[in-house]
Amino acid sequence: MSRLTILMSRISRSILTLVAFSFVTLTSSFAEVKDSSASATAETPALDGKGEQLFKENCKSCHKIHEESVGPALSGVTKRRSADWLHQWIKNNAVFRASGDKDAIAIYEKYKKAEMTAFPTFTNEDIDAIIAYVESVPKEDPAKLKGTEDPTKPKGETEGGQYDTIILTLIVVVLVLVLVAMLVFLSVIKRYLKEKEAGLDAEDRELVDQKFDIKALVKSKAFIAIVVLLFVGATVRSCWIGAQEVGVEQNYAPVQPIAFSHKLHAGDNKINCNYCHTGAYKGKQSNIPSLNICMNCHTYIKKGPLHGETEIAKLVDAYEKGTPIKWVRVHNLPDLAYFNHSQHTQVAGIECQKCHGPIEEMEVVKQYSNLTMGWCINCHRETAVNSEDNAYYDRLLKVHEESKKKGNMTAEEIGGLDCSKCHY
Repeated sequence: MSRLTILMSRISRSILTLVAFSFVTLTSSFAEVKDSSASATAETPALDGKGEQLFKENCKSCHKIHEESVGPALSGVTKRRSADWLHQWIKNNAVFRASGDKDAIAIYEKYKKAEMTAFPTFTNEDIDAIIAYVESVPKEDPAKLKGTEDPTKPKGETEGGQYDTIILTLIVVVLVLVLVAMLVFLSVIKRYLKEKEAGLDAEDRELVDQKFDIKALVKSKAFIAIVVLLFVGATVRSCWIGAQEVGVEQNYAPVQPIAFSHKLHAGDNKINCNYCHTGAYKGKQSNIPSLNICMNCHTYIKKGPLHGETEIAKLVDAYEKGTPIKWVRVHNLPDLAYFNHSQHTQVAGIECQKCHGPIEEMEVVKQYSNLTMGWCINCHRETAVNSEDNAYYDRLLKVHEESKKKGNMTAEEIGGLDCSKCHY
């Protein structure tokens, strides 16, 4: 091997080593950033339990723990009322008032005769769990919260954004260094050839004198065949993807008769999905909320932060006239497909965001997932069966373990891919 070939080989290996080292360094840095971010998140304590879940799903839209909202603040309620009184009031306050209880009637009058939603399905244990959760939440000190904020940090800026900027900067720096190294490489080769042109042997001269004929390449049969294959492949792929998208309404976001913001209600105000969509946890369909549910809050709230009084006035006008709001449906499965919300949300424990996306961040709701059969099948193949505290699955779990299958038992393994599961 000639000296020129050896030199070019060494310089090429050096550049490749530099690129590989830079890639590994950036990957490690990014992993450390993600780990530190994850550990910081994990350190944040989270309240858990049945009482918290019931409170968020049923009470939070009207009640705050330490402040008055649509209803009274709940903190210290055990000091003001007995457990038996609370059980009767929460299960059916209308019947309780009709019994002549003075305190129940006084609260009803104080809050302008706004009738609290009845919860007859709650057991005494459910109510006690909610009360225990409410009493366990400490009141936050505004001074401490204010002191924890960084005054130099712009509003809305997150740590993740800062890390992304650092990583992008490192990538740009590395690419610039690689470009400089390649330019230096070319400069060294050019200078070397000029100095050694007279003493080059036949092998090196053949390497230097090589020329690239673009016209010959374009006219070659191999090049034409490759271009034709690429064109045919791209055309077939485009037609195939187009055919798959027939009837798919992903990202469909129709204009509604009233500008309703899920970001404001579900995101900022933390109203649980189940409060408005009452069938999401107990029925096949999640239900579009009735005007009565809307007026639970908007009997008192007449002005919004986004549209002032305009949109809420439309709601109130429809309620007073007894005219339903003609909401435009966003998610619409074909009639040939059977889907049960409660089977997924209650039995499987799947969050609404799994299918509907970050609904709490949407000003205008859109269809987040494509809702195709393939999308559902993939979910059944990947999702483990929620068998905790469910005796129905005990025998199936035993068979699953005896069959020496690795991993969790998925919906596919209990018939989740059978045609009759979703098609009558």
